[in-house]
Amino acid sequence: MDVTEALTSRYSVRGYLPDQVPDELIREVFDLARLAQSGTNSQPWHIAVVSGEPLDELRRLLCERFDSGDQGGRDFPRPADPLPDELMDRRRACGYSYYATMGVERADREGRARIARKNYEMFGAPHAAFFSMPRVLGLSSAVDMGILLQTVTLLMVERGIGSIAQGALAQYPDTVREVADIPETNGIMYGMSFGYIDTEAHINTVRMPREPLETITSFVS
Repeated sequence: MDVTEALTSRYSVRGYLPDQVPDELIREVFDLARLAQSGTNSQPWHIAVVSGEPLDELRRLLCERFDSGDQGGRDFPRPADPLPDELMDRRRACGYSYYATMGVERADREGRARIARKNYEMFGAPHAAFFSMPRVLGLSSAVDMGILLQTVTLLMVERGIGSIAQGALAQYPDTVREVADIPETNGIMYGMSFGYIDTEAHINTVRMPREPLETITSFVS
């Protein structure tokens, strides 16, 4: 598989088989991901991988907080809404497409909450990873973290491993720290659920469109 094939075949996986990915394969992915580029080679990242019984416990704790209505609070706050109109339109279209695939109407608040809860269930994935960086760092290091995320994702695709990046897994950082080994001075930026794909899961039929080249790129020559 080449990079183009990995990129065009990748999608956010929301349904997993219970089978564990071999530990040596997980280590291989993250060992190779160390080669990702970063500004001034700062390599600001740390990755905490959680599996097995500790992940089951973390799932329980996160779902408990979500079910209680606790809004949590991220180490790195999200930008304040409203987003620019074109970005908000894309966000809404993503949500509506997801809900529609699962047979949930926009007005069905309970159904939407049920779908949102799947984030904290890690969509049934047997593994989760939490990506953090020192709290004192800013935007340029956040770019480095995005490069790392894409690197990990494509390495997983190449090895037949599905994944989904989840901002929601940064919503309750204090709870994550109860289970995951996060450096004390770091803030959690996002999480990732991963494992082998359940190709029979209806939820995995969701596909999100991308904007055309003309919308996102300009050329001067």
